[in-house]
Amino acid sequence: MHSNSDRYFSAKAICQSLISGRLISADQARDLLGRERKIKEKLAAKTHSNSPGDRQRTLSDISFIDVLVYLNLNRLDKPDKVIDEDLIFKTLADSWHLPYKKIDPLKLEINLVTGTISRSFALKHLLLPLQMKDGKLVVATPNPFNQEAIADVQRVTNLKVFPIVSSKTDVERLIKEFFGFHHSISAAENLFSRTGVDIGNLERFVKLDNTAEPPSTDQHIVNAVNHLFSYAFDQKTSDVHIEPKRDICLVRMRIDGALHTVYKLPKKLHNAVVSRIKNLSALDMAEKRRPQDGRIKMLKKDQEVEIRVSTIPVAFGEKVVMRIMDPEILFQDLESLGFTPADLKKYKKLITMPFGIVLVTGPTGSGKSTTLYSSLRMLSSPEVNITTIEDPIEMIHEEFNQVGVQPAIDVTFGSVLRNIMRQDPDIIMVGEIRDLETAQAAVQAALTGHLVLSTLHTNDAVSTVFRLLDLGIPPYLIHSALTGVVAQRLVRKICPHCAQSFEMDRGELKDLGLFVPGDGPLKLKHGKGCMKCRNTGYSGRTGIYEILAYTRGLKQLTTRNANLGDMHRTAREQGLIPLQENGIKKMLKGHTTYQEILRVTWQQA
Repeated sequence: MHSNSDRYFSAKAICQSLISGRLISADQARDLLGRERKIKEKLAAKTHSNSPGDRQRTLSDISFIDVLVYLNLNRLDKPDKVIDEDLIFKTLADSWHLPYKKIDPLKLEINLVTGTISRSFALKHLLLPLQMKDGKLVVATPNPFNQEAIADVQRVTNLKVFPIVSSKTDVERLIKEFFGFHHSISAAENLFSRTGVDIGNLERFVKLDNTAEPPSTDQHIVNAVNHLFSYAFDQKTSDVHIEPKRDICLVRMRIDGALHTVYKLPKKLHNAVVSRIKNLSALDMAEKRRPQDGRIKMLKKDQEVEIRVSTIPVAFGEKVVMRIMDPEILFQDLESLGFTPADLKKYKKLITMPFGIVLVTGPTGSGKSTTLYSSLRMLSSPEVNITTIEDPIEMIHEEFNQVGVQPAIDVTFGSVLRNIMRQDPDIIMVGEIRDLETAQAAVQAALTGHLVLSTLHTNDAVSTVFRLLDLGIPPYLIHSALTGVVAQRLVRKICPHCAQSFEMDRGELKDLGLFVPGDGPLKLKHGKGCMKCRNTGYSGRTGIYEILAYTRGLKQLTTRNANLGDMHRTAREQGLIPLQENGIKKMLKGHTTYQEILRVTWQQA
């Protein structure tokens, strides 16, 4: 911090703000002030050598805020929560009567960040341009009292500067990330003057000039692509889209099920970025007319992450989508997926039977892979042979024997499944039952004493029986082989940091298609939007499930060719709780909103 603002950042001043904010007590403050130097020495010893010069210099660089963050103290007002850096700066901002903002990188404009002030100036004074509007420039900084630097920005930009408070870590990290990415893109762009369009662009123009493009091995392109991966990991992105447009290359990321525009790259760099990704995924870089599929294996914090790559030619070039298969998401404890205790008990009973078919249904992106992988991990042991057939293999797991489907050489789900029967399997996972051949092979595997797990695309659990009939499986084989069905959806969870209660009339919900029995208004929750959830009101996702145990009564209805309505009624009588009903339970418990339940269960409404 700067000398003219030292009084705002002295240990005593910070302690007073934390006391006023009811985060620490006066006794805690006295204790902290007494231990400040000893803790700084401990931090200095962890970050530098023991030479006196380095030690003293480091001590002067370590702030009292660093000490508080290191101690990870519990809040006085909410003992179950800790005092982190964001909370410290928010509390200080409140005491200074200044706004605080948790910066959402997805809402930053890279050209504004990097084109307003220099990297060296931004890092030296920790100033991050956020927004420019009506001749005003909003900058984020941990030190809004650095008037000299703010005056310099006003003089250079000829704009009125409004500082808002953000944490030092966020400001410093984003300055480095945005300027680093911008430098890589600018350097690559400056090396090559091409504005043209490749053979895959339907609006290609003939230009008699140098049409060289940056090679995918150029270090600036390598750095830019590496930054995209790092950013995607930080944001817990499930999919990255690289989309060629007429004049730009658009980069979008899917976070918690919603797509966000992250970057707009110069169009001339599109081919180089795509070539770098194709190179990493062992695809044919020269082939731009046909779709291709590949995979990349990367390390994220010492953990392997599989990235599934798909390319396809579109109007303005090759579009790339990368699906990030994060093991932290794919392999979870079943208890953390969102099952109710009763449904979890039912599901565990289904998948621990010695033989039979258990099907998981739902649309693309509903979490079926996570349910299957998590189930297999629970079932795996040295005494069990688990074999999977996938298209493609989504995540390598050493405890499974995984086979990838290759239709080009006639290695299909059905053919592999027949061959696996000679591999002494105990449990077989089939990625998807798409046709009669696969369905017949799965039924035969179940009838010969194997547990078969697979997926199917149906709207609910009961419809799965009719889908198998449509594929051509006779009722008597379904009767003998099918054990149970799980239908599922993913809903966004209400952010715990900004959740608010409100009342809603049951009649309003009923008009929308959600029936909640009882009288009087309902107490529900929604997320107001805060720094932790990017002002969306949601943070993370959870599953809602519909568990169908294929009982004797349902089997009899199948063999009698009963209609869907009769099957639904019997399933309800025998304990089936529909998707929407389970979703309403989550809504009433404050886990999600009625909008989310309507979004994913409209078919059942």
